[in-house]
Amino acid sequence: MNDAVVELNNLKKYFIINKGFKEKKLVVKAVDDVTLTINKGEIVGLVGESGSGKTTLARVLLNLTKPTDSHVIFNGINLSKAKRKEIKKFRTEVAVVFQDPASNLNPRDTVMRSITRPLILHGMPKKLAKEKAIETLELVKMDIRYLNSYPHQLSGGQLQRIAIARALVLEPKVMILDEPTSALDISVQAQILNLLIDLQEKFKLTYLVITHDLNVIRYISDRVAVMYLGKLVEYGPTEEVINNPKHPYTMGLMAASPILNPHDRNKEKHIMQGDPGSLINLPSGCHFHPRCPYATERCINEAPANLILDSHQVACFKYENMKISECID
Repeated sequence: MNDAVVELNNLKKYFIINKGFKEKKLVVKAVDDVTLTINKGEIVGLVGESGSGKTTLARVLLNLTKPTDSHVIFNGINLSKAKRKEIKKFRTEVAVVFQDPASNLNPRDTVMRSITRPLILHGMPKKLAKEKAIETLELVKMDIRYLNSYPHQLSGGQLQRIAIARALVLEPKVMILDEPTSALDISVQAQILNLLIDLQEKFKLTYLVITHDLNVIRYISDRVAVMYLGKLVEYGPTEEVINNPKHPYTMGLMAASPILNPHDRNKEKHIMQGDPGSLINLPSGCHFHPRCPYATERCINEAPANLILDSHQVACFKYENMKISECID
């Protein structure tokens, strides 16, 4: 039985930059040949430096921008060929929570109006929508007295709970969380993460969590996907990727992550060298080769294929001669 909710196979999203009438157009490969599967009921973390293509990938998954090549399969439906009725159903089954809830909530709307608006847009009577809003607010552990409050009257943690309630009110199957805790105090971050885990377990939700914080990924996710300059370089179980990273870029990210255990702080760390690359001026071959301590001549001239090594996927020539179970073209 196939439990895949989201399936991507060699997905591409390119943008064209026109520099002038006579100058050559630039192609920005924001998402390039990404193969990824998200199964029902799991939490997948998506990490990578700024400019790696994470948000563009999320926009393609949300069907807010069309892929340049290939397509997104959601619950067996090709979104590029979906009918109007299927797209409408998709809009209720996939929700998104943004990084900064204060900028995504209308300052002139009360909490009640913010939560009921999606329901009313999908045809629910106002009375039922208000009842559903009260029920959903209680699910995110907020008192119903806040229903008549405005965004400027609430704290950052309360705003994020409202954003989660607004996403949850249509009873989605998948939630995309774009930096859900980065704008919050550390104590509030823990509360929001625990809330998200409780909701995921209660409603059997599927999450895609986009974040720079590897400690958040370690805490919340079942699998983690690592992107670098539009490419998916590593994907596998969180514990395996965090504790035994295969790709040199993943190793660099783990080394750059703050050490939480005081007893481990005297251990030598190999910090990643060089500046993050640019999607406008991509390196040849493996995109990571200018910063990679293991780079060879082949890495400069040829892009590595995705290998299934042990229990997870990695794109690196370093493992070609090792025992692998499968190779993805």
